Amino acid sequence: MQLRRASVADAEVLSTLAARTFSETFGHLYPAQDLADFLADAYALDKQRTILGHPDYAVWLLEDQGVAVGHAAAGPCGLPHPQVGDGDGELKRLYVLQSHQNGGHGSRLFTAAIDWLQQAGPRTLWIGVWSQNHGAQRFYARHGFEKVGEYKFPVGNTLDDEFILRRPAITQP
Repeated sequence: MQLRRASVADAEVLSTLAARTFSETFGHLYPAQDLADFLADAYALDKQRTILGHPDYAVWLLEDQGVAVGHAAAGPCGLPHPQVGDGDGELKRLYVLQSHQNGGHGSRLFTAAIDWLQQAGPRTLWIGVWSQNHGAQRFYARHGFEKVGEYKFPVGNTLDDEFILRRPAITQP
């Protein structure tokens, strides 16, 4: 399993993988049209190119024999919380195909994203997570994130209840 930073040349792979992992994880929750509308917008090829080409964002691909099976994305915090400050970072996506889960790969992706977010020094970090994704909530809690708010996340016409998690800047002694 190889972990590498994605480039603009990976936009099509990322678009396809992001739609597949989201669908595998959450697709059963939504009416078909809501899911289709969300995937077409959120993971559109042009959006992936923009993210991959922007210096304030980074994406990592986890590959199994050259085939992308997971990804993580990080960048400036865009969550709707009044305490989000300039310079705060956000883990925006962390997904691994079901066929490759429970092998520590999510932790590898998480570490790559968090390390990148902290490369310029300590800063407050944020994550949005579905309110019913208890496994992810436990994982993030083990890494110092605490629930500090809630918001509605639109998937088509469906509004999910999401939690906002925050980890204060950690300074090393």
